[in-house]
Amino acid sequence: MTMQQDVKVESGFAEILGAQVYYEIAGEGRALVLIHAGICDARMWDEQFSVFARSFRVVRYDRRGFGRTQTSGVSFSHHEDLYALLRFLGIERAILVGCSQGGKTAIDFTLEHPRMTEALVPVASALGGFEFAGEEPRQLAELMRADEAGDLERVNELELQIWVDGPRRKLSEVDARLRERVREMNRTALNSSQSLGTERTLAPAAVQRLDEIKAPTLIITGDLDTPKTLAAARVLAEEIEGAQSVVIEGTAHLPNMERPEEFNRHVLSFLGALGS
Repeated sequence: MTMQQDVKVESGFAEILGAQVYYEIAGEGRALVLIHAGICDARMWDEQFSVFARSFRVVRYDRRGFGRTQTSGVSFSHHEDLYALLRFLGIERAILVGCSQGGKTAIDFTLEHPRMTEALVPVASALGGFEFAGEEPRQLAELMRADEAGDLERVNELELQIWVDGPRRKLSEVDARLRERVREMNRTALNSSQSLGTERTLAPAAVQRLDEIKAPTLIITGDLDTPKTLAAARVLAEEIEGAQSVVIEGTAHLPNMERPEEFNRHVLSFLGALGS
């Protein structure tokens, strides 16, 4: 056991579905799971983990292909990894807070295991099957060329421009420390020599099934995020019955890292209104 701020933290590896999934767990009470974005790992929740652990039993973990999780080239799906992890930890029902691809994982899990989701908080969420008719990020073509050339540091920088900076900010307007935190996390994933294997996607895709979601839902976005992410958030708000929406101004794709106190206040207020 180690100490993180004022809570005891247990960490370990769960052997599930051909992977050694790294996780941390702290606190007591109702289970709350933090699911990271595709440019980060579990460390993106540093400003939430111990705060939420004062009121909940909080789990954060590195998804397959990220952070300290080890995997082999087997067929997988992120939402079934989450299911297996919860079973490993003895958790029967949980509040799910997922950012970006982590939000997609939380949504897919909720559709496949609705009784196990107490509440759903998609943050700057991706959405399975969602097609966007607008313009792609201006960096995308260069990013693809850099990826083909194996220039992973350039890939990393371009991904930071798309997701951390967002399409409407100059570099000088973004917290340099935040960029470097994300760069470090993303570098670990980009430089991983592990073979991820084939990802199985949810079928039918989530975008066709959002009316099935009955869990209380809070949709969080940053006003400076990409047009596609904001469009997906509007679909979630329109299609999930009773969903609430919050926009955290002055943030892009990682509002919990840019405005942690405001983010925490919105999530805890939402969960507090649900009761125990």
